[in-house]
Amino acid sequence: MPAALTIAGKDLRQRLRDRSAIMLAIVVPLVLAAIFSMLFGPSATPREFRYAIVDGDRSEISQGFAADVLGGLEEADVASVVPRENEATARRQVRDGDLDAAFLVPPGFAAGVQGEQPVDITIVGSPDSVTATSVARSVARSYAEGLNAVRVAVAALGAEGVRLAPADIEQVAEQTVHGAAPLTLTDVSADARVLDAKTYFAAGMAVFFLLFTVQFGVSSLVDERAEGTLSRLLAAPVRRRSILVGKLLTSVVLGVVSLTVLVVATSLLLGARWGNPVAVAALVLCGVLAATGITAVVASAAKTAEQAGSWQAVVAVSLGLLGGAFFPIQQSGSLMATLSLVTPHAWFMQGLADTSGGGGLAQVLPACVALLAMAAATGAVALSRIDKVLAP
Repeated sequence: MPAALTIAGKDLRQRLRDRSAIMLAIVVPLVLAAIFSMLFGPSATPREFRYAIVDGDRSEISQGFAADVLGGLEEADVASVVPRENEATARRQVRDGDLDAAFLVPPGFAAGVQGEQPVDITIVGSPDSVTATSVARSVARSYAEGLNAVRVAVAALGAEGVRLAPADIEQVAEQTVHGAAPLTLTDVSADARVLDAKTYFAAGMAVFFLLFTVQFGVSSLVDERAEGTLSRLLAAPVRRRSILVGKLLTSVVLGVVSLTVLVVATSLLLGARWGNPVAVAALVLCGVLAATGITAVVASAAKTAEQAGSWQAVVAVSLGLLGGAFFPIQQSGSLMATLSLVTPHAWFMQGLADTSGGGGLAQVLPACVALLAMAAATGAVALSRIDKVLAP
């Protein structure tokens, strides 16, 4: 064990003096996470719809629509609604992109509702805000259906000979508008949690470059074999297994330090929310062990340093794409989501998602077990090939 620690210490000092290692382990993933967050973060993060209402009637019914229906959207944090004095202003702001849609209530709206004349609530929507416009249209349609139900009820009473005064009709209409909610929001727990955009890209870049970072330890065996220093190391009174353990320890330390720095940096600089510190620490350690095992297997199969570097890059990029380091792999369908589970990236991201709602160590335990299983399997393969790896 002292020999393994000495070897690891020597390699760590060497890597700290290597600026390219620091760039690859910390600077590049941090910069890419910031770029991806700025490019895709706004489109991936939900925002309130921006609505306006132009009340040309200013009656109790139209004001009730603004207060009860559109006010309900504001209370639910679905939309922000602002009044506008005239239709031209609202249309211009929708056209300029300042508003997603506008509700236009015409003059005589209440009189039409209480009488037999058709009335409309016009929706002016932006072509760039299709979802917001669809929601506005659905809200107005649902509200109109409620009013139509009142008119049918009043007509039915009239057919039966019941005479209603205008005040009675208005009272029935107001009760219907107030009592029937045209939009109901229900909080339903999702089957799978998702990370916000900033955290997703921060975690994705961190785990993607993890495989490049940990290779500095294990792959140095191939470099030393090519440079001839491995022969001198083997001639020393050091067990071969201690040499491999020292290299593996170098990879683990580099990986843990890299991920820890990225967790702290992205939290402070990008606003990423990683979740429970204990759970994140467990994921970091398990993810580093799995990545180290994978790079050890690749290094054991390479004959030259150039070959090892090429294979490491291919494996890292392939696993990163399949594991969802750049985009949520669940969007590609159930087959791809299932295949992604062979990568440490997918389990790392899934574990972080499980902590996004305030989960702790218990919630990330399945992901940690899967990562440790990968580390054990790949580590066993690397140890079985120790004679080939350490051949002079």
